[in-house]
Amino acid sequence: MIDDFLKALGIPPAQQLLLGNPVHDWLLAVALAAAAWAILWLIRKFAAARYKRYSAGSPATLLRLLAYLVGNTTQLFFIAVSLYAALQVLNLPEKFERGGARAVSLLILLQLGLWAGRALRFYLEKKEAERGADRAFAGSLDIVKFIARVLIWSLLILVALENFGVNITALLAGLGVGGVAVALALQNVLGDLFASLSIALDKPFMIGDSLTIDTFVGRVEHIGIKTTRLRSESGEQIILANADIVKSRVRNYGAQSEQRVLTVIRAAYDTPAEKLKALPKLLENIVREQSVVRFERCHLRTLGESAFIYELSFFVQQPAVNSVLDIQQAVNFRIIDELRARGIDFAYPTQQLLVERRGEPPEK
Repeated sequence: MIDDFLKALGIPPAQQLLLGNPVHDWLLAVALAAAAWAILWLIRKFAAARYKRYSAGSPATLLRLLAYLVGNTTQLFFIAVSLYAALQVLNLPEKFERGGARAVSLLILLQLGLWAGRALRFYLEKKEAERGADRAFAGSLDIVKFIARVLIWSLLILVALENFGVNITALLAGLGVGGVAVALALQNVLGDLFASLSIALDKPFMIGDSLTIDTFVGRVEHIGIKTTRLRSESGEQIILANADIVKSRVRNYGAQSEQRVLTVIRAAYDTPAEKLKALPKLLENIVREQSVVRFERCHLRTLGESAFIYELSFFVQQPAVNSVLDIQQAVNFRIIDELRARGIDFAYPTQQLLVERRGEPPEK
């Protein structure tokens, strides 16, 4: 029927050939390509709708992943499949056929890279939802994404080069020799990169922890590929290279399960002995009134120059959640109230000056 239509248009059979294929074969190829594109478009639309439905429920993770990947398929894959379908009905010269096959392979490899990135994103988002506010996982998330993407696209580039006839073995050997020179030139950058990987795997600290690194003190705001950023108590941002952090001695206050508070109480020397003996038990009861505090000890430590010196020690549990200063302040106010109610005065440093006159006894 197509031949009759072309004859009706007055096109001779000799002019119905294009690259060795009659016009009706080209029309059939276009029709197949359009049909393939339309079918893929419908499948993607259906999968995207299914993914939204799965997200509201609790289906198997594999079904959600498949629906997510299909729903996020790009036009590159549509073009690759349409082009492949068109090539099946055409008999092209070897040069054009080889070029078309390479184009299809390249487009499919690009789509595979995008699918791998989407699958990684799906997995990390799922883990993040399961862990909730996991600061350790949040701190290593960017590092894991970066390294995974580098590995995925490096592998796909090597496969693409092999499809284009490049000798991968010779290329890798050449890259190995050149990589030594590049590594020497970028040793600082690579050192920070591997240090960030070490931090992500070992997790010595996480976002929100309070750190002391050498002379720097601050709270972790961001753990990046090259640097880690702290926010100091005075408000400025401190940026430290990851390689320097790995080499330094880090004090992590955010990882402590409890924090010790040491308080010194000075009682006046004119305090009766009975009240002095009862003071350690009184201070212990005051500390135990706090629900998140673990009492350690209270003793008359020494006889000072102007006072009896007591030492009170207790621990605030979960200091990252409970404010240590607020609890210490509450304990101090209770100590002040109880000691004043019992007539125990706080001592303060004093000196007595003795003046001696000749022929008279010394006076105070």
